[in-house]
Amino acid sequence: MSTDLLAADVSYLGDDDSEFFRTVHGRSLNTLNSRYMLPADRDEVKRSELHHRLLQFVFEGRNYIGPVKEALQFGQQRRILDLGTGGGFWAIDMADNFPRAEVIGIDLAPIQPRTVPPNCTFELCDLDQWSIPYPDNHFDFIHARSIHTGIRDYPRFLEEINRLLRPGGLVLLIEPSLVPIADGKPATEYPNGTGLHGWFTLWETYRACLKTQGIDTTVPQRLVELLAATDAFEKITVQDGNIPVGFWPSDPHSLTVGQLQWMDYELFLPALKPFFLSSGIPEAKAERIIADAQRDLYYPSFSPSTQLHIVYASKYLY
Repeated sequence: MSTDLLAADVSYLGDDDSEFFRTVHGRSLNTLNSRYMLPADRDEVKRSELHHRLLQFVFEGRNYIGPVKEALQFGQQRRILDLGTGGGFWAIDMADNFPRAEVIGIDLAPIQPRTVPPNCTFELCDLDQWSIPYPDNHFDFIHARSIHTGIRDYPRFLEEINRLLRPGGLVLLIEPSLVPIADGKPATEYPNGTGLHGWFTLWETYRACLKTQGIDTTVPQRLVELLAATDAFEKITVQDGNIPVGFWPSDPHSLTVGQLQWMDYELFLPALKPFFLSSGIPEAKAERIIADAQRDLYYPSFSPSTQLHIVYASKYLY
């Protein structure tokens, strides 16, 4: 599969949406949140679609796990909220799957397609700064994936999800770990200078830059703990799994997942450059960190993977 074929028909909303974008070190970024330094451009839309297709394979062709149909069955208005929708692929698919439900996707930048199902809309909001502008108990199902790196106060974010969900509503959280794995062992178990050194160094640098912005990089592995701390959810269910990176798996399903994750990371690595430079890393060093990680991605000496943390839960009825 070529990434050149992905998201080829994506166009930005509005005749002139330039006010929502800024150029930083050669990449287009959002203007709503100056601290969120991943791009908002065509390559990032491609990466958003790759991540979406990968999760569809993980979920065996579906867009979710958990009792989603049950949650929507008992909702009066059947409303679905996608937080950090990115390219909008999940929201669009859910609108197609549930044509009687209203689906809303929220993101920092208008990088979603113009042509969408009639029951799907996209809106702009900085989830890290403002309250999410919907009434209490408004949604039946809330979905959020791969967005903790843009949320400084994740417990507050979960309280906001609690406010927005109706009693009995469902939340699904998906966050990849920021600690890479090689040959089944996390980077933290390898002595310094061993393993996929370039790959490990990139992720260590990324975590360090996030921490300087006040981001808790341990959120993915603590999703259950954080959800439980709200005292608002029951039936908290975990479905974690290791996602291969690259072309080393032997079975066809895992190989496809590994290829999609590899293509995701191929776009992700250069996308980190504006963040590294804005964090004070000299350009030559940032380029070397990325180049060394690319070498390990293209020519790995170990079998790399990443852990995906998946949690869903229902809001208490009382």
